[in-house]
Amino acid sequence: MAWWQFSLLCQSCELEQVEDLLLQQGAQSISLSDAGDEPIYEPLPGDTPVWQQSIVSAIFAADIDWESRLQQLQQSLPQQLASSVRLQLLQDQDWEQVYRQHFKPLRCAENLWIVPSWCEPPDPAATVVRLDPGMAFGTGGHATTAMCLQWLAMHDIEQLRVIDYGCGSGILSIAACKLGAASVVAVDIDPQALQASETNLRENDIDPTCLQLSAPGQMDRSLADLLMANILAGPLVSLAADFAELVRPGGRILLSGILKTQLKEIQSAYRPYFELDPADEREQWVCVSGKRI
Repeated sequence: MAWWQFSLLCQSCELEQVEDLLLQQGAQSISLSDAGDEPIYEPLPGDTPVWQQSIVSAIFAADIDWESRLQQLQQSLPQQLASSVRLQLLQDQDWEQVYRQHFKPLRCAENLWIVPSWCEPPDPAATVVRLDPGMAFGTGGHATTAMCLQWLAMHDIEQLRVIDYGCGSGILSIAACKLGAASVVAVDIDPQALQASETNLRENDIDPTCLQLSAPGQMDRSLADLLMANILAGPLVSLAADFAELVRPGGRILLSGILKTQLKEIQSAYRPYFELDPADEREQWVCVSGKRI
C-alpha cells in the first residue's frame, strides 16, 4: 500500500494550527522533524519540547484526491505556510526491516559490544550488552554514552559498588554488571526509564541481586566506589555536593552529557571534592572523570 505525504515548514507557535488542519483534512498520522540544527536533549518527565522551526509531515491514504487536498490545504493556510507545502508518494515497505537496518552491533571498546536482539554478536568472546532502541535515553550510539562505555571497559571495576545516576535505558548499569561490578544502584527520575531498564536487565540475564532500580528519593545511599552520571550539565552542577557525599574517599566519578562549552563550569563545581582527570572529548561533547579527595 502506498501513501501520500504532505510536508510543510512551520514555526513552533504555528504547530497547533497546522496539526489541527491536517487532521481535519484526514491525515492518518503526523510527525515532526527538526528543520534546522537545534538539538533537543533528554526532557524531564511531562515536558514536550519542540524545535523553533519544524518540518510537519502528514500521511494520507493513497486513494485520496491529492490535487483537491493540496488545493484545500494551500487555501486554508497563511501564505508563508502554503508556499512551503511539499507532496511525495511513499511506496509501502517492510518498515520493521527498514527500522532494523539503522541499528547494527556497536563496538564501544576492544572487549565491549552493544548488540540489538536481532543480531548475532560479532565477537562472542567479548562482553556483550543486548539492547534494542526504545523510548528511554541511551543506546550507545551517542558520543556521551559511548565515552562512558569506553571508560568502563578500560578500567578495572571488578567488585566495585557502583551508582548509575540517570540510568535511562540502563545501558551503563548493565555494562558495569557484565564487566564485574559487585553491585549497581541504577537511579532515574523518570518511571519510563526505570521500566525500560528493568526490561533490559531481563534481556541481559542480569542477576537482580546485583542491580537495584530506584527513584532518587528511595535510593540506597551507601558510599559508592564509582558514581557515573550521563545526564546534563545543569543537573550535574547542582548535584556536585550530593554526589561527593555518595562517593567514598578515593572512589571515582564519571560524568558525561556535557558540551565542550560547559566543561569549565563542571570542573569548577567538582574540583572542591574530586581530583579531576583531563577530559575526554568526542565531537562537541566531553566526559569528565576524577578521584574523590
